[in-house]
Amino acid sequence: MELKDFAKEADLLRTIGHPIRLNILTVLLEEDACVKNIWGCLDIPQATVSQHLAILKNKGIVMAQREGVMVRYSVTDHRVGKIIEALKGKVQ
Repeated sequence: MELKDFAKEADLLRTIGHPIRLNILTVLLEEDACVKNIWGCLDIPQATVSQHLAILKNKGIVMAQREGVMVRYSVTDHRVGKIIEALKGKVQ
């Protein structure tokens, strides 16, 4: 493989590499959630959660689905779960 072949993977790793985004993704891998649920679990400001979710959504890592006045987020990139499990030391 050539160096350019890893461009998409490197972009994914850069995007999810922030500690807050990793925490958000960990919550979302357990169950789809709205911003309120996420910031409640992580004890960080709502605005911070929203900013990081916007980054993840813009990169196609999560998707947002409107349910009335709420927006529920879910992980769409199947690689994220494997990466987080590897970071936790659970992949063998």
